[in-house]
Amino acid sequence: MPIIGNIILPDFPLLLAPMEDVSDPPFRRLCKLHGADLMYSEFISSEGLIRDAVKSKMKLDIFDYERPVGIQIFGGDEEAMEMSSRIVDAVQPDLVDINFGCPVKKVVCKGAGAGVLKDVDLMVRLTKAVIKGTSLPVTVKTRLGWDENSINIDEVAERLQDIGVQALTVHARTRAQMYKGHSDWSHIERVKNNPRITMPIFGNGDIDSPEKALEYKNKFGLDGMMIGRAAIGYPWIFNEIKHYFATGEHLAKPSIFDRVEAARNHLTWSMDWKGERVGIVEMRRHYTNYFKGIPNFKEHRLKLVTLDDAEGLFKTLNEIQEVYADYQVF
Repeated sequence: MPIIGNIILPDFPLLLAPMEDVSDPPFRRLCKLHGADLMYSEFISSEGLIRDAVKSKMKLDIFDYERPVGIQIFGGDEEAMEMSSRIVDAVQPDLVDINFGCPVKKVVCKGAGAGVLKDVDLMVRLTKAVIKGTSLPVTVKTRLGWDENSINIDEVAERLQDIGVQALTVHARTRAQMYKGHSDWSHIERVKNNPRITMPIFGNGDIDSPEKALEYKNKFGLDGMMIGRAAIGYPWIFNEIKHYFATGEHLAKPSIFDRVEAARNHLTWSMDWKGERVGIVEMRRHYTNYFKGIPNFKEHRLKLVTLDDAEGLFKTLNEIQEVYADYQVF
């Protein structure tokens, strides 16, 4: 079983990926409820933390029921990374994770996220700065390399482990691929099979079904896997995968009742954490995923994404539960 610092994870853990504007405490709470073993905050700008930016500070909120949970930071400046890791240390998550994988232009332009893949020496210096600033285990999430002509994950893994990184998650795409094309886990398998590598190696990219999870588990021999987009509006995926691993059988799909309950909880927790107005607005992006594939849903969806009051939204969710009570979800 993978060990990160003093965190002992179950055999082949399932991790929830840090996703900007998605992996907040209400969403993480749902994923934890449905089987996620280790979760991360949305990625937080080191500069934002130091400037005391309210949005960055709010992302430091973690709750005991989420543990083990990591806070993920990114940045391209050593001093800022060290200072922000001190700030994170004070909040006492279970680990600090560094994002060297985000492919988004505004992050890469600052020499952060996947931008660091072009300069492994800088990546090492930034990581050392974070390790210096915290007493917590430090882990890293990155990609295979900048593009297919510069896949350098083998060197990255060895050098990060040498300076004290305690686990590595690899999104099996290059920066150039963004989120397109196929992920290629064979590169991560090679890192895992390197006799010098002793830290846990987790794979990420394209895991969207129990069958694929089992296939990749057996084929690549990693220590666990991280799930991102497939969990949006579908937190059940974690327990579905675990059940399939254990029995070779599929759990029943979440019923309309399950979906409404998840959406209701998500909305309630969002309003509790963000305040009613922001909670309502930021929840809108999730409804389509919760009710994906349900026929003649347009009218209900329109209400969910336009109503401005909690009472109206809860009423709409109750209506959905009644209207589709006998609908079989496949």
